[in-house]
Amino acid sequence: MSVNVRLKPPKKSDELLKAIFEENFPDFLRFMYEGADDIFDLDRGLTFMDKELLEITPERGRKKGKRIADLLVKVFLKDGTEKWILLHTEIEGSNNGNFAQRVFQYYYRLFDRYGVPVETIAVFTGECKQSRPDQYSYEGYRTRVYFHYLSYQIFDHHEDELLGMDNIFAYIVFFCQKALQENKIPEEELSEQRSTIARALIEINKYSKDLIMSFLVFLKNFLFIRDKDLNSNFDQYIYQVTGGTIEMGVIETIKKQEREKGIKTGIRTGIEKGKIEGKIELLKELGYSIVDVCKKLSLTEEQVKPYFTEA
Repeated sequence: MSVNVRLKPPKKSDELLKAIFEENFPDFLRFMYEGADDIFDLDRGLTFMDKELLEITPERGRKKGKRIADLLVKVFLKDGTEKWILLHTEIEGSNNGNFAQRVFQYYYRLFDRYGVPVETIAVFTGECKQSRPDQYSYEGYRTRVYFHYLSYQIFDHHEDELLGMDNIFAYIVFFCQKALQENKIPEEELSEQRSTIARALIEINKYSKDLIMSFLVFLKNFLFIRDKDLNSNFDQYIYQVTGGTIEMGVIETIKKQEREKGIKTGIRTGIEKGKIEGKIELLKELGYSIVDVCKKLSLTEEQVKPYFTEA
């Protein structure tokens, strides 16, 4: 699931959205299934199965410029049985005529390989007019296949409905709606809406500090606002509405992301200039271990270790 915006790294939104889905998957289930807490035994935890998904869709790992936001998750039901849930996401603005067929292919590949029936969900993040198929059918001479799956489009709920829900995933949906307005409305208006979402989440007062902090980081980075003053005002707003209890964590996390971005840029520059020493020093500053530096730069421990030796 992604949003097509200017001047952003191609896969940034996809990756951010996948991460926020993972962190809030229990609330996603509550959003999609009425009485989810009576259906799913969420106390037993969730198992994310990226390896299994990659095994049945190897092309996802090979395509240049691939956009990956699908999830395969194992959950337990209240009756003690397990259920695999396959979440498909469709890119903003696209009307992929093969989407339903691809969903069906994922389903039967999983069933064929693992013998487990899969609950399939498709979430569409484009404009209202986006195609949103919820079934795949095939008819031969005397053979028929009919496959129906649960689908949701982010404009199935009005923004007032979403803000009225006691569910963090509703705010994610609201946020996806607003992200489609980037470059269409003034950044000041987007900034105000960002603050509205942050305030709504904080006022619920049922989520942990870490989860709120993670969501606010997502909020600031997913809805792309270039104006530094507006971003600074948002930081100050968070400080005020939380009584100063989580602002520093949010800011430090964002700064870390910015440092990582700068370091990656520095690494690319170092590669171009052939300055291995500079690349090692950049990674060292970020806190990477000798082993991690070796992996990232394809170097031996003997080459890297001298840079970690205290003078």
